[in-house]
This record gives sequence, structure tokens and C-alpha cells, in this order.
Amino acid sequence: MGSIWWLIIGLVTIIPMLKLLPFFGINKYWALVSILPVGTIALLWWMSIKLQELEKG
Repeated sequence: MGSIWWLIIGLVTIIPMLKLLPFFGINKYWALVSILPVGTIALLWWMSIKLQELEKG
């Protein structure tokens, strides 16, 4: 039962990352890292750095 929840939560985080990462110039396959909670935090951090670079432009 626990693995089903893990799969559901993983899909809920991977699918939006697949759409968001290319906008920030990051390969969309990095979204698979978000299976782990630490990976999601790392990707959010990476996206925030890319956003700062885009704003400086």
C-alpha cells in the first residue's frame, strides 16, 4: 500500500516538472530526479537560480 502512495506522489511531482523544466532551459528528463524529495528540492533550487538569471537578462 505504501508503494502505491509513493507512486502517486511521484507522478504528481514529475508531471509538472516535465512541463516546467524546459521553460528554464533544463532538460525535461531531469524531472525523474523528483522521485526523491531531496531531488524535488534540488530542482526547485536550480529553477530559482535560472529564474534569477532570466530576470537579469
